[in-house]
Amino acid sequence: MAQGQNSVDVAIIGAGPAGLTAAYLLTQKGFSVTVIEKDERYVGGISRTVEVDGYRFDIGGHRFFSKSKEVVDLWNEILPNDFIQRPRMSRIYYEGKFYSYPLRAFEALFNLGIIRSTQCMISYAKAKFQPITNVRSFQDWTINQFGEKLFSIFFKTYTEKVWGMPCDEMSADWAAQRIKGLSLGAAVVDGLKRSFGLNKKPNDGMETKTLLETFRYPRLGPGMMWDAARDYVVANGNHVLMGHRFKQLAQDSAGNWRLSATASDGNETVISAKHVISSAPMRELSARIHPLPQSSMPAMNLRYRDFLTVALMIRSDDLFPDNWIYIHDSKVQVGRVQNFRSWSPEMVPDPSIACVGLEYFCFENDGLWSSSDADLIELAKKEMAILGLCKAEDVVGGAVVRQEKAYPVYDDDYADNVEVMRAELETLYPTLHMVGRNGMHRYNNQDHAMMTAMLTVENIVAGSRVYNIWNVNEDAEYHEAGDEGDQQVIVAKVTEDQAAALESEREVPRRIVKDTDDDGQGRKIGQAA
Repeated sequence: MAQGQNSVDVAIIGAGPAGLTAAYLLTQKGFSVTVIEKDERYVGGISRTVEVDGYRFDIGGHRFFSKSKEVVDLWNEILPNDFIQRPRMSRIYYEGKFYSYPLRAFEALFNLGIIRSTQCMISYAKAKFQPITNVRSFQDWTINQFGEKLFSIFFKTYTEKVWGMPCDEMSADWAAQRIKGLSLGAAVVDGLKRSFGLNKKPNDGMETKTLLETFRYPRLGPGMMWDAARDYVVANGNHVLMGHRFKQLAQDSAGNWRLSATASDGNETVISAKHVISSAPMRELSARIHPLPQSSMPAMNLRYRDFLTVALMIRSDDLFPDNWIYIHDSKVQVGRVQNFRSWSPEMVPDPSIACVGLEYFCFENDGLWSSSDADLIELAKKEMAILGLCKAEDVVGGAVVRQEKAYPVYDDDYADNVEVMRAELETLYPTLHMVGRNGMHRYNNQDHAMMTAMLTVENIVAGSRVYNIWNVNEDAEYHEAGDEGDQQVIVAKVTEDQAAALESEREVPRRIVKDTDDDGQGRKIGQAA
């Protein structure tokens, strides 16, 4: 097996937002850099844009919004002339009807009808007068807040599709964090109160949280941003090696790194570097360091949630105006449907063809993940027909895009496992830097992944860990409220409390566990750590 070898200041594993942000900034500062990326064609990771026959697919949907001025400035620098402003629209689909998201009270009442609205009100009243006293789960907490009927309509089905576990096994603390301030159920409850004359205060269903009505978006999809970053890195003399899988990482007696990667043709490339930045999943990084660290065993227990997108080209005008629709319907497996033309008209080249992406949440190698592309396309056609969104015979093409390790799973032991690995690697290897969503096993947004890379570059330039990227402190409200670029990022230095939470992370459900101090029959239940 032939070997190629080069020596650089910094080797970077992964050409996603974190890896390419680091490569771009290091290139600007005059460092020599080589990036390895296992995908043979696309950079951007989960933020890439896949193209098939001129149709472009956004993997997951990426609105370009950040409260970090540094991130917004970098976006504008990398892609100065290709952002467009797009209207924001998302709705919920439930039993053949659409509900604005966030819910608008009277629209929801009209769609639900008088009988079901009355049932919701009775259920809500019951929850208030006879609440569940031993609140253990997401289901318990949500029923107490909104009643069992609203829980079943607007929370249960979609939540279970996304996270792959029953709502009665998800911890209640996640529900309290995730749902606080949202009008999802409160708007319906408010409307029900109004119908009985109990609340006369004006409300458009968005009283608690105000969402952005428009957002910026690259005209050819988010991958356009990362293509531009890669092109800058390469044009300025550095390297992005596509189709190269991370194989092994070792450090010599002088403290220099030796990173090996296997190309798609079987040849091996060896990179010698002073620093390594890894956005690879922590589980993979730990397993490939030589010699194996003690933390490799805890790291192997880290788990991930995967998803796949089935894109359908449909002979029709646009089927709906939304960026995406949340599918709260148990008759189908699809969790969300994107309309790519609503993201950008340039994503869909033929004005007579609508292009949508059906998102299925799964675990790698389960039934959905392992299905053939042809079977998945047939499933998507069938489910679009069941939902009444199109006729199966109008579908003229399809494609499947799989995204492994899309979401880090926060199970009972994940925090301890991450901390064990982090503590060992940072102590043994001060020139090894973990960044990004998978690199840190944190469910963060694109802009937060970029910020971890930006601060890592500052650490490399300074020659020490001036910034503790695990303590990035930035407002990351789930629904992108507020003004873009209106905050400076505040970071905690490593000399400060190492236990400070990464406040920019998005909430992820945790499975409830038995308290070790229960009665032996599981009657006393505690929260996951």
